[in-house]
Amino acid sequence: MSDVVAAIESYLESTAEERLDQYQAFLRIPSISALSEHATDVTQAATFLAEAMSAIGLENVEVSPTDGHPVVYGDWLHANDAPTVLVYGHYDVQPVDPLDLWVRPPFEPRIEDGCIYARGAADDKGQVHLHLWAARAWLETQGRLPVNIRYVFEGEEESGSVNFDAWLERNRRRLTADLAVISDSGFFQDNHPAITIGLRGLMYAQIDVTGPSQDLHSGTYGGLVQNPANALARILTGLRQPDGRVAVPGFYDEVRGLSPAERAEFARLDFDDAKLAADIGVPELFGEPGFGSLERRGARPTLDVNGLWSGFQGEGSKTIIPAHAHAKVSCRLVPDMDPARTFQLVRDRVLADAPPGVEVDVWLINDGMWSLTGIDHPATRAAAQALEAVFGESPVYLREGGSIPAAASFGSVLGLPVVLLGFTPPDDHAHSPNEFMRLDNYEGGIRTVARYWEILGAGLG
Repeated sequence: MSDVVAAIESYLESTAEERLDQYQAFLRIPSISALSEHATDVTQAATFLAEAMSAIGLENVEVSPTDGHPVVYGDWLHANDAPTVLVYGHYDVQPVDPLDLWVRPPFEPRIEDGCIYARGAADDKGQVHLHLWAARAWLETQGRLPVNIRYVFEGEEESGSVNFDAWLERNRRRLTADLAVISDSGFFQDNHPAITIGLRGLMYAQIDVTGPSQDLHSGTYGGLVQNPANALARILTGLRQPDGRVAVPGFYDEVRGLSPAERAEFARLDFDDAKLAADIGVPELFGEPGFGSLERRGARPTLDVNGLWSGFQGEGSKTIIPAHAHAKVSCRLVPDMDPARTFQLVRDRVLADAPPGVEVDVWLINDGMWSLTGIDHPATRAAAQALEAVFGESPVYLREGGSIPAAASFGSVLGLPVVLLGFTPPDDHAHSPNEFMRLDNYEGGIRTVARYWEILGAGLG
């Protein structure tokens, strides 16, 4: 262990209680970006983060406005002849429903069995927070950082990042860097260290089916008018085949096939389908035939219904034909799919399947591009070295099913390679009730990031 690593470790051990208190205070802020009633909470979280960044010695800290929620920016740029890293995370969180499934209110953190439970504990406040403590440990013990770092923390990732690309364009000059590091991913099955090299993109849309001007008595009008709920069910059924393949014409035309080498990489990962099915409470896994579970999750596109509502949903019965019906649908996209083209294909299929007697509209809510970075990139190899030094295991390389719009934006807008270096456990319940972060992952994450900066600063990447 080098003198620098020893000093950082000693400092982190001595400040563990302060760090945990600050982490919990951050988690108590209900920064739900998708819900307008929490707009002031999102701003409060941005201010909390900016104050913490200034306090540790980061410079040019700013709560930077967008047309939605702000981006928090800060930097430290005094490492001569060293690379510049752009670090990204997000301080906003998902909505918390269904609230009744939480063991404790989602913004009242609880610590139990080595884990901290709260909305945002893993996704992504915990990972934002650990980056600040990696920087603080360097600055407090060494008076410097070994690399130049620009921190960019977004406030709208969980609501589509709709204003983020415009912010990147406006701030392009002050965002020059050699690579981007995103900590919004996690470890592999059984909490094995991992580096995510690929993320799927996203197309998210809403389907509205409108019939009569008001709900109608089903005895008087049943058999006389088209039922919007029935019409929507017919439309949705036409979007997928029974075996899981998407039934939209042209949907797979742009999909980049997997090479034999890529399929071999997936095959070497030890993944237990039955265990995952049991963990999430389903009888068995299901998906597109001809591909393994990890291939379907990371390298194949999907189309799913995310929400449905129509008609009477209260207790008892109410015999009506509803006036309207709605669905939210999303597609996960892989190389080389274009979100705009995918939306148009889905829209065309929906409208083609619309039965007579109703009006159907399809509109785009948000989208995002896919991302893919090579395993052999020097920055990826350096991240693997840091992970192995801290966790004692060489990481596996994953292509994950989720979407992080910023990953694609850093490539398309800023031209940067992206390293997805995340630390959440694979069963962290992100986006679900009782989200949690393992504290050993969190603490190991701080030490991995600190070690990563040292490796990059020494030019060993």
